[in-house]
Amino acid sequence: MTQLTDAQIASNALATIAPISDIAHKLGLSDDDIEHYGKYKAKIRHTPTTDRQGKLILVTAINPTPAGEGKTTLAIGLGDALTALGERAVLALREPSLGPVFGIKGGATGGGQAQVIPMEDINLHFTGDFHAITSANNLLSALIDNHIHHGNELGINPKKVLWRRALDMNDRFLRHIMGGMGKPSDGVIRPDGFDITVASEIMAVFCLARDLDDLKERLGNMMVAYRFDNTPVFAKDLHAQGAMTALLKTAFAPNLVQTMAGTPTLIHGGPFANIAHGCNSVVATRLGLALGDYVVTEAGFGADLGAEKFCNIKCRLAELRPDAVVVVATVRALKYNGGVAKDDLTGENLSALSQGLPNLLKHIDNMKSAFGLPVVVAINRFVSDSDAELALIEQACHDKGVAVSLCDVWAKGGQGGLDLAQKVIDATHAPNHFTLTYDDNASVSDKITAIATTIYGADGVSLSAKALSDIKAIDKLGLSHLPICMAKTQYSLSDDTKALGRPTDFTISVREITISHGAGFLVALCGDIMKMPGLPKAPASMSIDVVDGEIVGLF
Repeated sequence: MTQLTDAQIASNALATIAPISDIAHKLGLSDDDIEHYGKYKAKIRHTPTTDRQGKLILVTAINPTPAGEGKTTLAIGLGDALTALGERAVLALREPSLGPVFGIKGGATGGGQAQVIPMEDINLHFTGDFHAITSANNLLSALIDNHIHHGNELGINPKKVLWRRALDMNDRFLRHIMGGMGKPSDGVIRPDGFDITVASEIMAVFCLARDLDDLKERLGNMMVAYRFDNTPVFAKDLHAQGAMTALLKTAFAPNLVQTMAGTPTLIHGGPFANIAHGCNSVVATRLGLALGDYVVTEAGFGADLGAEKFCNIKCRLAELRPDAVVVVATVRALKYNGGVAKDDLTGENLSALSQGLPNLLKHIDNMKSAFGLPVVVAINRFVSDSDAELALIEQACHDKGVAVSLCDVWAKGGQGGLDLAQKVIDATHAPNHFTLTYDDNASVSDKITAIATTIYGADGVSLSAKALSDIKAIDKLGLSHLPICMAKTQYSLSDDTKALGRPTDFTISVREITISHGAGFLVALCGDIMKMPGLPKAPASMSIDVVDGEIVGLF
C-alpha cells in the first residue's frame, strides 16, 4: 500500500475538522472577536480580558541535519497530546517563508498525523502577513530613494543607506545590485540589495511589538541610513511609520487555525533563527498564555540559535519566562553528528551514536545549567531505530538528570506523545531558575563572548576590523545596552558548517555588527552567513504543480 504524503494526509483531514469559529469558541472567543479568512482560518481582532496565565513550553532541538529532526512536528504532537490528556492547550508557531517552501527545507506545518491545517494555505500565502511585511519594507525603501531624488533635505549619504529591499523568496541574484541606473529622473545611482523578508527588521519589529502603538514607535525608530555628517537617519525622519503601520494593521492580528486533532493554533510572524531571532510574535504568545493553560511554542533551528534568542531576546524584551523546555533529538541525526553519511543512517551504529551524543548533551547543559530551566528530551522515533540505540540515548539523558520520552507523533499524532506530555506537565512544576546569559550593561564584545563561550563552547571571539569599528559606532550612539542577535550557521555549534557534534578548540568570527534599532537588538554576523539565501540546484519548486485544480508535490 502506497504511503500517503503529508499533503494528502492534511487534505483528507479537512473533511473531518471543525469550522474555525468552533475552535474560537473553544477558546472562549465570540464571533465578534474573529475575522474569517474562509472556513478554516481566522484572525483574532480583539484580545480578551482575562487573568489566565498559562504555562509556556519551549520546543527546541539539537543542531539540524539533512536527516531532519521533526521539531515542529513534535511541537504539534505535544500540543495534541496535552489536549488528549484533557488540558487546555494552545500552539504558538511561526509562519512559513516561501523561500524554504520552494527551496530545500520545506514548509512549517508538521508532518504525518501531527499537522496544522489547512497546510497548503499556511505554507503558501496564508492570510497575507508576509506580503504586508514585504510591502512595508519596500515602501520604506521607496521613500528613502524618493527623498534623495527630491533634494535630499535630510542630507542622506547615498553610499551609506543601511536599509535594503525585501522579497520572500530565495534569490542570490538580488543580494547585491546597483539601483538608479538610466535617466536622472530614475533616481540617484547607488548600491543596494535584497534580503529575504524573514530577515527584514520589520519582521523582527512585527514579532517583538506589544501592540499597534508599540509597533508604530518601533517602526519609526528603525535606523535606515547615515547623513554626510555621519549622524543616523531614522524611518520617523521620513515620516514613514504611519503608512507602514497602516500596511501592517491587519497583519498584526494573530492568525487562528487548528491541528488535525482540533488543538487551537496561533501562527503569526516568522523570522529565521540563523539570521534573525527565530520566534513567533509576542502578541500571539501572550494571547496564547491568556487563552490556554499550556502554550507550546518553538524556536527556529537548534537550541544554540532559536532557544538562545528566545531566552536572551524575546523573553528579555517581552518579560516572559519559559516553564519548561523540550529538546528534540533523533537517533539518525545524532549518528549524522557522529560522522555517518546521510544514506547510511538506517543501520545500527552505536559507535557513531556515541560520537554524536555530545551535541545533544551540550544543548541539554545549555538549557538546564546556562538558562536554569527544567528540561525534557524528546526522542522523535523512527522505524529504523534499534532498541540498543534508543537505550543508549535514554541512559545518557538519565545520567544528565533529565527526563526523556520516546515519541511517535508522526504516525500516531497526540497518542504518540502522551508520555512526553505528562513529563512536560511534571517539568513545569520542577524548580525553575531562569537566568539570562549576559547583563544589559555588559559591553557589546562581552555579550558576544558570553554567548560564544557559554552557549557554543567556543574558546573566544575574533572581531574583524569592521566589527570593531561597528562597536565604536554603537557605543557612540549609546546603543551598547541592546541584546545581541547572533547570525551564524544553524548546522554547527561553531560558525563552521562542517564542524558537527560538539566541536572544541574554535573561535567565533564576527565580521560585522548591524543595528536593528527598532527591533531593539544588535545583529552580529558570523562567518559567511547571509540574509538572502539561494536556491539549491534542484529546488523543491520543480516538484510542485497544479493537476485537475489540486496542488500536488507540496511535501
